[in-house]
Amino acid sequence: MAKQKKRKDGIMDILRSPYARQFIKKYKWSYLLGMAILIVIDLAQTEVPIIVGEIIDKIEQHTVVERDFTVAVITMAVIALVVLGGRIGWRFCIFGASRKIERDMRNDLFTHINTLPASYFHEHKAGEIMAYMTNDIEAVRMTFAVTIMMGMDAITIGIATLVKMIFEIDLRLSIVALLPMSLMAFVSLFVGREMHRRFTRRQEAFSRVSDFVQEKLNGVKVIKAFVQEEKECAAFEAVNFESRRANIREARVQAFMFPFMHMIAGVSLALSIAYGGYIAILGRISVGDFSAFVQYLNMLVWPIASIGRIINVVTRGSASLKRLETVLHTESDIPDFIPAVKEEPLSGDIRVKGLTFRYPGTDKDVLKDISFTVERGKTLGIVGRTGAGKTTLVNLLLRVEDPQENMIFIGGREIHSVSLATLRSASGYVMQDNFLFSDTISANIAFGDHSKTQEEIEAAAKAACVHDNIVDFTDGYNTMVGERGVSLSGGQKQRISIARALILDPEILILDDAVSAVDTDTEEKILHNLAEIRRGKTNIIIAHRISTLQHADEIIVIDGNTISERGTHDELVAINGMYADLYRRQLLEKMKKEEYKL
Repeated sequence: MAKQKKRKDGIMDILRSPYARQFIKKYKWSYLLGMAILIVIDLAQTEVPIIVGEIIDKIEQHTVVERDFTVAVITMAVIALVVLGGRIGWRFCIFGASRKIERDMRNDLFTHINTLPASYFHEHKAGEIMAYMTNDIEAVRMTFAVTIMMGMDAITIGIATLVKMIFEIDLRLSIVALLPMSLMAFVSLFVGREMHRRFTRRQEAFSRVSDFVQEKLNGVKVIKAFVQEEKECAAFEAVNFESRRANIREARVQAFMFPFMHMIAGVSLALSIAYGGYIAILGRISVGDFSAFVQYLNMLVWPIASIGRIINVVTRGSASLKRLETVLHTESDIPDFIPAVKEEPLSGDIRVKGLTFRYPGTDKDVLKDISFTVERGKTLGIVGRTGAGKTTLVNLLLRVEDPQENMIFIGGREIHSVSLATLRSASGYVMQDNFLFSDTISANIAFGDHSKTQEEIEAAAKAACVHDNIVDFTDGYNTMVGERGVSLSGGQKQRISIARALILDPEILILDDAVSAVDTDTEEKILHNLAEIRRGKTNIIIAHRISTLQHADEIIVIDGNTISERGTHDELVAINGMYADLYRRQLLEKMKKEEYKL
């Protein structure tokens, strides 16, 4: 196992990745141009020590003339200008390409995450996903930028410098100087593996911190209500301590690597001065050659020191790329094989036949043998105790959860033969969790179709009985609702969510306990408006309050994961079963409230 890990970690791991290779191929010309510029300026820089050495030799030999100084200064000035322009050029090409890769990867990841089923987000928290979108993509970008730049720079300067040292100065002096560098190969093998392991743990710790903060900020009202600030701060200290420890463990490896590389460079320089000075005294090399050799050795410090940085960046990038590919290779368990562009719109006829469903990994049916029919233009009411499976039923109708084949038919078509885009475009869904985006009220209402006019937005708000509340705000429809609609009441969020569904005029409207937070008078107005504007369209209303359902064309009662009763309001009251019992209890509660008011 250790050998396999060693073989896969590092730059080869990235180059073997089809996902990474597609970006290299896409931006190859930018990289090739940038690397060509790097090679030119690096080769130009290696000429400087030779020029300086020649001038020193001529000074020592008393053969130097004014023209020698002029030519040397002009030549080095030209080299400096070439290096200046080249450094700007390769940064534009290489770093620019890496930023484009970062953009493309983030787009790919966000697009793919939107295709994943709800079950994925039950197992992977928001903080973990944010770590993918930020730290991991940044680590991969650094690999495509810093590694290529430093690697090409180190290789070019290293080879060019060694050629000059060996062939233009002295072979034996070069061997003496390079002997200590053999230690780097052994150290690099250990550091690469260890950096990969520790960086992965650091990223996991960062995900846990992000998860914790995101969850606690969303629940800050609950924390304050139960006076748990100190307890949560202590819990965060524990999570933050683990993150700190993971960061320090990674930093220890880096703290060793960089000083070690500089130590190797220092040992090489010391040996070179000792041996080089000795052979210079013997006259085997000139003073100018010895000076040039020392300058070349100083130039090698950069390639040597960059090895540690390259190992650090590559191992981070390799670990992050694996994490990203794990997400990108995760496939939705709700397949969608039908191109939506080829489909006709769905009608609102719904037929459910023998629907049975249990969640993966469980051995209990959430729904069992559910059958009903809703003709287009009719309203179906669904009632049942908490946890009876009402929301699950709706999720199956929209394929948020995937039913078995030949159990649900919409518009006369088996649900799996309809693309997800067509199915969900035909449906307006108001969920129990009335999620609003941190945007204006107007943008939230028009979320499903941004082409809607202000008049259409206001018409939808009026139908949902929230227009009067909105215009009372200082900024009206331009009011920012805050994260998750935090600045609005529960009833206002529900009604804005209803308006968001109504503005689309869907074939099928699904209200999942969507008016539970409004008073009965407002509820009655909303239901009256729905009856007017939804003529000829199908409606499914889930509620706990009987008053919400009593005008439905048919009501089904789900109890114990199956349909226990069905019929109209009057028929179900006459049966004197569970529905009638709920109705009497709610009627009694209403009477008590009215007596209390009196």
